[in-house]
Amino acid sequence: MTTAGDVSRSATTFSVAELVSKAWEGEIRVPHFQRAFRWKREDAFKLFDSILKNYPIGSLLLWSRPAPPARQLQFGALHIDAAAADNALWVVDGQQRITTLANVVHSQSQSDPRFALAYHLENKRFVKPASGNSPLVIPLPVLFDPQQVMKWFWQYPEINEYFDEASAATQKIRQYSVPAYRVEHNDEQVLQDIFDRMNNYGKRLTKAEVFSALNAGDENTAQERLSFPVIAAHLDEERRFGQLDEDTVLQAVLVRRHPDTQREIRNEFSVADSEGRDAAYRAAEDSLMRAVAFLQDEVGVPHVALLPFRYLLIVLSRFFACHPEPAARNRKLLRRCYWRAAAIGPGIFPGGTTGATRILGQRINSEDETGSVQGMLNALGEKPVELPVPDVRKFRANSAASKIILCSWWENDIRDPESGEVFDRTELAESLTGQWTASDAVYTLIFPKQIPDEIRTSAANRILLPVLRHDRGEVQELLLRNINQLEEQQWRDIQRSHLITPELSGLWATGEITRFIEQRQQLLHETVADFLRRNCEWDYEDTPPLSELVIDGEDELSPSEPYIDTMREG
Repeated sequence: MTTAGDVSRSATTFSVAELVSKAWEGEIRVPHFQRAFRWKREDAFKLFDSILKNYPIGSLLLWSRPAPPARQLQFGALHIDAAAADNALWVVDGQQRITTLANVVHSQSQSDPRFALAYHLENKRFVKPASGNSPLVIPLPVLFDPQQVMKWFWQYPEINEYFDEASAATQKIRQYSVPAYRVEHNDEQVLQDIFDRMNNYGKRLTKAEVFSALNAGDENTAQERLSFPVIAAHLDEERRFGQLDEDTVLQAVLVRRHPDTQREIRNEFSVADSEGRDAAYRAAEDSLMRAVAFLQDEVGVPHVALLPFRYLLIVLSRFFACHPEPAARNRKLLRRCYWRAAAIGPGIFPGGTTGATRILGQRINSEDETGSVQGMLNALGEKPVELPVPDVRKFRANSAASKIILCSWWENDIRDPESGEVFDRTELAESLTGQWTASDAVYTLIFPKQIPDEIRTSAANRILLPVLRHDRGEVQELLLRNINQLEEQQWRDIQRSHLITPELSGLWATGEITRFIEQRQQLLHETVADFLRRNCEWDYEDTPPLSELVIDGEDELSPSEPYIDTMREG
């Protein structure tokens, strides 16, 4: 029997240059029971700032063991062809740091916003890569390579006075010493136990991470098996919906099997279970894919950053698992159901989103498609006395209300201020890579200090613009002055798509900023209210498909004729 006393460990140190080299060459591996990569660009800023200041960044725990066979590794944004190794280093603690180090200083990762960093030689701090060609802003892959640094200064001789600063930064980063423990043990379960203990001291594992670890299986078969990060990546690759978090994917796996997603998960796939882990994951991926396609193509939610409540995606995934190809009428009613639930919020259900998931999930019967839709509509109740409309005076990209506002803007076919072309969801996805809110695609029109406090946070001072190449000043010029000399109608169409009327444009151009915000705020309120009215369709009958009706008499419509909605009386 293996005991903890059999574990052999030794202390060592690695320079950043050594760690990065080992990662690029496939000598560093991430065990399949590890959590997914979570860090964002802000975390990368802090890590490299700490290195430059010689602050401690914590120690690593590495498991020394063979790594057969050869395979391609996903390491952050990098794809690494790794050979079989007799003594690879498997990361038990320190995955976020090592992945960030290896990606930030590699040129192939710079299209991923999480890893795109540069160093401002004059200000001596890390920044986002410059949108122009400022030679003072040197990308980290260049700064990390002494030869590339020499080429940089040969290319830009006008900044030679900063060569010593760049060389010093290069040396500090490359030679920074990272302490590490190397552990040797043959039993994978012991390492999982160490991982579990380390990650439960001070910060508990998420439910998805516990579930993944419990159902991880053997390391040698993990490469071919679906996992929560892989399912999320497939959704993003195929639908450009953005990266779902692991807990949402777990909920989709669970809710497909039973509406109660809060049940005990430790024995979810028991010996007696007829489906099994792999089949459940495959089925959940399929139902999620169908639910996301429905959201994008029919509901009007192009990206996870515009999804007001994630529980609605989970409920939809259960519905499409039970009914993969619903009738057209039921799809229309399901769309109503989504927007009604989004508008009134989960507060009508006991237990909030958890209760809403369970109650709506229970209404979904795998044997009755129409009954499932009708059941969910009934669970949402009658039309509210006053239809709730998001408060456009307060905009926060991570709030459900603001995400509904963003969906109403997206429905307006927003246009590129430069070309006049309508943005598509691929462009939106590119601008939000690695983001869970739409902040990176939301522009502030007027500098906040120029407007009164009471309207400073208003959605009326913002637009949705899925591009990365403009700053606020450029956006103002493009929307106000038609500097690209577009045809008048095309330019007006651009303004209209961003809810800027000729009257509003005049107020903005003449400096009447407060009136511009206040009047655009009223227009936004009316726009969002109309958006919800049209999508919730509270005033229409929720009649099921014609084929489900019992029809008497010979003069009634035949099932082949189209269904026409009727307004409720009263």
